[in-house]
Amino acid sequence: MRKRAAVLCGAAVVVAGTVTAVPADASAPRTADTAHAAKLTWKKCGTTDYPTLQCASLKVPLNHAKPHGRQITLALSRVPHTAKKYQGPLLVNPGGPGGSGLTLAGFVASALPAAVAAQYDVIGFDPRGVGASKPALDCKPGYFNPVRPDSVPSTAAIEKANLVRAKSFAKACGEKYADLLPYINTISAVQDMDSIRSALGAKRINYFGYSYGTYLGAVYGKLFPERVRRLVLDSIVDPTGVWYEDNIAQDHAFNDRHQAFMAWVAKYDSTYELGTDPAGIEAKWYAMRAALAKKPAGGKVGASELEDTFLPGGYFNGYWPYLAEAFAAYVNDKNADPLVEAYENFAAIDPAGDNGYSIYTSVQCRDADWPSDWNQWRKDNWAVYQKAPFMTWNNAWYNAPCAFWPTDSLDPVNIANGKLPPVLLFQATDDAATPYEGGATVHRLLRGSSLVVEQGGGNHGISLSGNACLDKYLAAYLTDGTVPRGAGGVDAVCAALPDPEPLSSTASASSSARGSTLHGLVGFRG
Repeated sequence: MRKRAAVLCGAAVVVAGTVTAVPADASAPRTADTAHAAKLTWKKCGTTDYPTLQCASLKVPLNHAKPHGRQITLALSRVPHTAKKYQGPLLVNPGGPGGSGLTLAGFVASALPAAVAAQYDVIGFDPRGVGASKPALDCKPGYFNPVRPDSVPSTAAIEKANLVRAKSFAKACGEKYADLLPYINTISAVQDMDSIRSALGAKRINYFGYSYGTYLGAVYGKLFPERVRRLVLDSIVDPTGVWYEDNIAQDHAFNDRHQAFMAWVAKYDSTYELGTDPAGIEAKWYAMRAALAKKPAGGKVGASELEDTFLPGGYFNGYWPYLAEAFAAYVNDKNADPLVEAYENFAAIDPAGDNGYSIYTSVQCRDADWPSDWNQWRKDNWAVYQKAPFMTWNNAWYNAPCAFWPTDSLDPVNIANGKLPPVLLFQATDDAATPYEGGATVHRLLRGSSLVVEQGGGNHGISLSGNACLDKYLAAYLTDGTVPRGAGGVDAVCAALPDPEPLSSTASASSSARGSTLHGLVGFRG
């Protein structure tokens, strides 16, 4: 059984002013080669939510070892600084791999304190192969169309059906993008980030990444330590488990989080009428799963789709009231309509999702070695399933194309680093997608880093999500480089926000608004 984080409230907190990363003047970011800056032509692309957004595109080498060879195009976004005090570009990334970062720039610029955001050009980007970047990958359109085979391979026929799907996806990627796949990986994306830095005319960058974006940032820091000015990593990938072991670790954590949701439903029995015993409610959930495996709801929601629908609740508890209503309607009223609606809202995959998954697999399968013997996958996942049944096999099939991937694998990057300015880390103790151990590991590997922990928090992506305690550390760091310093391996501790209340509570809805916006941008699965 994997160990979860212990109570951390004994850490001392040293307030702003104890440590400063680098001077906040604008001289260093402005001293890069200005010839590169002319490459970017910014045009207005504002939205109702983010009216000051600007967009540009940048050509970069497909293979950075051949800078004059084939070029691809990266899509960029920007919210320009407005203050006299300019601290350079702040690149932001929502994770994935495969997440689009164009809108995230607008969100971050609007969610930070105005005086802080005004000092930065907040830069979003679609990594190579993603979204508006060209070419954008889509290996097998409609791969997740319902109804898929049951994720749990309880019979040889079910296992074969899932294996055929996984092999077909890997084959389709190899046939469609043989020339691109060797260059869709974290190291190439990091080299693209440095091309963005150069095109912006910046000597150094500031960076803020969520989820997989934390690994992206850590690898950038490893390859280009002298070009990092400030580095914020939120909900941190364990770099020692890239990627097979990290996915196994997720299975245990998501099961714990699913059980936390069952306990929350039990707390509100007067609303959902599913009982007051979490174990009994969980049994009803698995009974619902078994029924849907036999008769999918609305011809769309079978057992696998049910797992897809409830998985987002493991990322963000703001979705719990909606999932609980769908659960209760199906069990108590034999009404599947809310469940189908929840699937369409939280789990149905559109072309952007197909693109995201194509990049997810392309990056993770290329980044590191995966077992090529399916017997190893079978053995490992059945062992985990016995303790953590909620999403073990769903996650296994999500990653299974890597067992058959058409490219060779690279070696994971050892991100250990003693050359960076102080790095600010955020981690929730009960995060399922990137379990706590990842944050603790990166804290040890990045010498001089500062770890801020959300005690009792289970959401994935925690800063700029409504927790004022966390956000004050982020604001202080981006203002002048100040980081907290504490004892016992943790530098500061913030209490988690309260869990949501049922939808009848207007207070619950309003308090989770910012978190819902963030989690819509960060997405799921990475």
